Amino acid sequence: MTSELDLSALLADHPVIDGHNDLLWEARAQVAYDFTRLDVGTGGTPTHTDLPRMRAGGMGAQFWSVYVPCRLTGDDAVSATLEQVDAARHLTSSYADQLAWATTADEVEAAWASGRMASLTGAEGGHSINCSLGTLRRLHELGVRYMTLTHNANTPWADSATDRPAVGGLTAFGREVVREMNRIGMMVDLSHVSADTMRDALEVAEAPVIFSHSSARAVTDSRRNAPDDVLERMAAGGGVCMVTFVPKFVNAACADAHRETVAAAEAEGILESDGVRFAAFEEAWVVDHPVPTATLADVVAHCEHVREVAGIDHIGLGGDYDGVEVLPTGLEDVSTYPALLSALADRGWSADDLARLTCRNTLRVMREVEDAARRIQAVRGPSLARIEDLDGVRS
Repeated sequence: MTSELDLSALLADHPVIDGHNDLLWEARAQVAYDFTRLDVGTGGTPTHTDLPRMRAGGMGAQFWSVYVPCRLTGDDAVSATLEQVDAARHLTSSYADQLAWATTADEVEAAWASGRMASLTGAEGGHSINCSLGTLRRLHELGVRYMTLTHNANTPWADSATDRPAVGGLTAFGREVVREMNRIGMMVDLSHVSADTMRDALEVAEAPVIFSHSSARAVTDSRRNAPDDVLERMAAGGGVCMVTFVPKFVNAACADAHRETVAAAEAEGILESDGVRFAAFEEAWVVDHPVPTATLADVVAHCEHVREVAGIDHIGLGGDYDGVEVLPTGLEDVSTYPALLSALADRGWSADDLARLTCRNTLRVMREVEDAARRIQAVRGPSLARIEDLDGVRS
């Protein structure tokens, strides 16, 4: 068993890089981004995340999700995404003694050298670019370093895991989005997308892809998880699957309960992709249909499976804190990463294995995506493709 001292030393040298956290949307909803009212610097906040608990959890970097809900479309989605990016900068500057803005792997390590945690951003859903490659490029210029191709609803160019299939994966424009992300050095995130979209993206990708917050479908049968063939292809391309902690993605009983909820909602004409109506239905439904409990052991099982299928070089962590109401017992907030690492150490994971899980794999992928962008830019300029030209439609 890894001693507490050994684990502390490991996290000091190899702090956790987490792939996905929704604190910014909570800050928007609760206090309109006023961090004097939601002071994450002093702790004790009603969120899963604050800076003292991040430190206690051995964290060194967080990809803040600049998520906006799918109910926002067109320019409204773009504007809200820009506000979320602005909030990430505001958060970072408000706690500049503890957080440092980062857009590259080198900048992450520079933050650590200065005694601070790195602040990074990822956009959760292709609706944030309103079918515009120019908008995609400007988000990258503002510091956004990954984009999840969809959220819970389809985009005109990609199918979501939680919507009815519409285009069978990626359209021609969707493939161009992936190519342009590779060219500019923005990581392609396959969480939330359908299995067909995953496979199409892997077919066209010229750089490693990520799953910012997904687990293994073979362990828990959820459409939000990655099938084994996808995990194998992701690893073959050098990518990383950041195992998530969301109960309905890591525990079979929770997944079954969620499917029951989805079916009941559909019987009332409400699709899971209809975020506002589905959330209201779910809130009422769970009053008489209590949700089962997931545990840390469920997450351990997913870590073990992803390691077995994809390999130790292709696994990371993406808790999805503040993106869900309830987390597994033992992983209730961002201070609990050491408990997960201790459980994995008890199952034979070495210090080197754990270092790859916490940060080394993600840093490697970031660098490989950065390197691929430099190679591609040497031979290819910005794509001027439009969805109306490639797909014959406009969002």
